[in-house]
Amino acid sequence: MNTQMRGKTQNHMAPTGPVQTLPVYRAIDFCVRHGINLGEPIGHADEIELADAYCLKKTAKRERLSIVVDETGLSIAANSQLGHQTGAALHLDCVATFMAGSGATVEALILIETDATGLIEDTYLLPFAPIDPDIEYVLVKIDRDSARARLAEVAYVAFTRGTRITLANGLQKPIEELAVGDRVLTRDHGPREIRWIGQQTVRATGAFAPIVIKQGALNNEHDLIVSPNHRIFIYQRRDHARAGRAEVLVKAKLLVNGVNVVQTEGGFVDYFQLLFDSHEIIYAEGIAAESMFVDGQVRSALPADIQARIRTTHAVAESPRAFELHDGMLEPSVAAELLRSASA
Repeated sequence: MNTQMRGKTQNHMAPTGPVQTLPVYRAIDFCVRHGINLGEPIGHADEIELADAYCLKKTAKRERLSIVVDETGLSIAANSQLGHQTGAALHLDCVATFMAGSGATVEALILIETDATGLIEDTYLLPFAPIDPDIEYVLVKIDRDSARARLAEVAYVAFTRGTRITLANGLQKPIEELAVGDRVLTRDHGPREIRWIGQQTVRATGAFAPIVIKQGALNNEHDLIVSPNHRIFIYQRRDHARAGRAEVLVKAKLLVNGVNVVQTEGGFVDYFQLLFDSHEIIYAEGIAAESMFVDGQVRSALPADIQARIRTTHAVAESPRAFELHDGMLEPSVAAELLRSASA
């Protein structure tokens, strides 16, 4: 595909923002089986046609697309599994809604990679729920306006309903009972006031399926259930993660070992986000975990007054005290040992 993206320019500057990894399919693996664009892969909004029926190839595999998000937009990160040029521009084209024969709907984000001249280099599909191979999915809706907000939802760090948060006075309170202005205990700055509380209900599938850190996994008395990208603060007495330091931040999904940390799908889940004047480490079910961190991707989904309030306080780099473990750095067996060591 060699189509020009209208009004888009390419920027191959080195990425400097936070990195997020997205589990995507390549467009060539999701093609029209019946319809106007017969045999064609999914494309951008100007090309695709409503009522076309798409099918995922049996050989299709979800690949890791690592992206950098900053105020200027999206670009491909150096550690992307797909191997394209670092800094290549990515564009959030649209959110496409498909309907299977069973009547179930699946939303998917279409991302477009362009070259230095603005021509389309590749197209990726980020489904928000599982897509089964060899089943027809009919395109029923194209939404050009909500793509950035939907991507921000994937990046949100969130606790589930019922999670008990430690307050400044040492008491614990369910997150859904907290209010703006409540003072929460933070690891580095003592008591801090909540500035904003976000809430959303989503299908507990795919990128939104919650991670359950079971009772006792990190010396916690109750299960802690968080969104997949939520980072847990861990002090490792031995460097099982080979991070070169004792203090690490690790996304909950990287701790999944099938034993005491699992991912659960099915039904719906209520997610809550807590925002402070700065990015903090707080305590949820006794486990040190991060509060919401606002980068260029997440900021656009916040209310305007909140964006203005935290524009400078969240623009600074995160504390260097903690090293984040990225995708591919932690094998399940290592994750189990890391948890045992940290909770000892």
